[in-house]
Amino acid sequence: MTINDGLLLAGLVREHAHALGTEWYEGHAATVRVGANEAERSRDQCFRFMPALAEALATADLDTVDGRAWADARRQLDEISAGRANGGSTAAATATFIFFLKQPLFALLRAYFAGDAYTLARVSWTASVIIDRLGLYTLEAFQRTRDLIVSRQQRELLELSTPVINLWDGILALPLIGTLDSARAQVVMESLLDKIVASGAHTAIIDITGVPTVDTLVAQHLLKTIAAARLMGAECVLSGIRPQIAQTIVHLGIELDTVLTKATLADALVTAVQHAGARS
Repeated sequence: MTINDGLLLAGLVREHAHALGTEWYEGHAATVRVGANEAERSRDQCFRFMPALAEALATADLDTVDGRAWADARRQLDEISAGRANGGSTAAATATFIFFLKQPLFALLRAYFAGDAYTLARVSWTASVIIDRLGLYTLEAFQRTRDLIVSRQQRELLELSTPVINLWDGILALPLIGTLDSARAQVVMESLLDKIVASGAHTAIIDITGVPTVDTLVAQHLLKTIAAARLMGAECVLSGIRPQIAQTIVHLGIELDTVLTKATLADALVTAVQHAGARS
């Protein structure tokens, strides 16, 4: 691939940008059925991408699409990928949208180089490699967006799975259900501390009835949460310690001497109310 091939392609893309954008959109629309809003968005993306492609072809190193000259083209591909990822499309469908540009571009090259088979083959190969690289970049951009979406959804689920409830004036309850790993433990701590600050609570009940197992790591997370709550001026009561979990804690040698524990949430609430009465 040479700079001359890039300049030649840039000139053709710039001169026939509207026709290429139209045929690109129509070819894709004829194969992939989408709603009216998505179709209009795709049409706009096709027309906006052509000038960015022409500019990059005229100034860029054709061996990569990572250089500064491709910045505008990559930005538009990022927008295309993000929009489709948020809209529920697939990575394959997003890349296929870019690959549909090949058909009108190759048709233009065949018409332009009808009498020069050698140049037609060389420039077509250059165009094909570039579009393939743009398609692969689109796949990567799509995956980055999907990873961000999944990460955000996981955090939202974690927040939903760790509700902090106002049980009484100045008394909070944090019922935990399921496995408590490092990521969830961090959310637990943040949710509890935020609620303590917002409500001015003096007592927080952490109920682990729904936690299947308590190992050293889980115990450490709980102790850190309790210590952080104390620094915020709230005492914690740990409830829901079943016989099996109590045995596990003893066998592991985990020290809970400084933590007030109760067998059930009801017992913990009674203790918390008594504590509130003693404070008043």
